[in-house]
Amino acid sequence: MSIAKPKISRPNLPRNTQGLTRRDYEGGMSTLCAGCGHDSITAAIVQACFELSLPPQSVAKLSGIGCSSKTTAYFVSGAHGFNSVHGRMPAIAAGASAANRSLHYIGVSGDGDSLSIGLGQLGHAIRRNVDMLYLLENNGVYGLTKGQFSASAELGSQSKKGEKNDHEPIDPVLLALSIGATFVARSFSGDKDQLVPLLKAGLMHRGFALIDILSPCVTFNDHEGSTKSYAYVREHLHTPVAADYIETRGEIQVDYQPGEAVTVDMHDGHQVVLKKLDHDYDPTDRARALAYVQEHIARGEHVTGLIYLGEGRRNFHERHQTPEQPLNSLPYDKLCPGSERLGSIIKRYR
Repeated sequence: MSIAKPKISRPNLPRNTQGLTRRDYEGGMSTLCAGCGHDSITAAIVQACFELSLPPQSVAKLSGIGCSSKTTAYFVSGAHGFNSVHGRMPAIAAGASAANRSLHYIGVSGDGDSLSIGLGQLGHAIRRNVDMLYLLENNGVYGLTKGQFSASAELGSQSKKGEKNDHEPIDPVLLALSIGATFVARSFSGDKDQLVPLLKAGLMHRGFALIDILSPCVTFNDHEGSTKSYAYVREHLHTPVAADYIETRGEIQVDYQPGEAVTVDMHDGHQVVLKKLDHDYDPTDRARALAYVQEHIARGEHVTGLIYLGEGRRNFHERHQTPEQPLNSLPYDKLCPGSERLGSIIKRYR
């Protein structure tokens, strides 16, 4: 359920060329855990849309299932929106884009929604070069279902209950590079100075733009078998309402320079090493980009910044020659070609 924010703003707030303030690009109140990295991403999206002066009605927000997929309710309340089933958001985005190419499509997903049940959907959206910005909010766990390892969890990483992950991870950046994505980037939820420009670039890119955003989960929920777990207590006590308590944590932020590697301490005690791209890095060489990311993975570092930007590939609309005009605004005589013309079209597929 989305909780509306109070519509109160100072009269002297800065306005963009649409005459709108930053507050006009916000959505409902977040119901995510205090300190969740996803809320930092939401704030960056709000800032990016404000700075680009996008009319709210020109934005379409799409999501699947998971903590990440709730975030579409928290930005640009005046936008179009569709919350799809688990892992199927890319197909919905492709269909919507085919019907109306004039909108700015923002797909928000997570490492579970994208790299497990939705892996095939994500792969084909990249392959078809669907015109959209795809944000993968990556925290390595299924935060909505008590913190199981996701497909992006690093080999040897430890869960809250002490188990170690013994599966190799799927790296969304390497995946996107290997199957032809034309815009590939990675950032950290707490690095707004880097993330906002990447979001703006992704929104303006013609084709599929993937940004893998490392976003720490501040609450690795209780595990099965604990006599003090929420599930166990609820099964053995009678209470009028079920209420969880989640300790408030501060937002994790980081500030580091191009070419620098920095170690970030997570709330649960483990660390993430981020490596920001150098100023002289060339993002147009796909083979070098793949090798560069792999080299730093071997060092335990997550490369951040615009990793690859390609030109020359036709995007979804160029390939399929979709009309400039939205389908729902086309007159009937253009939508219906007539029985004779329809018969000739059907013959081509026999």
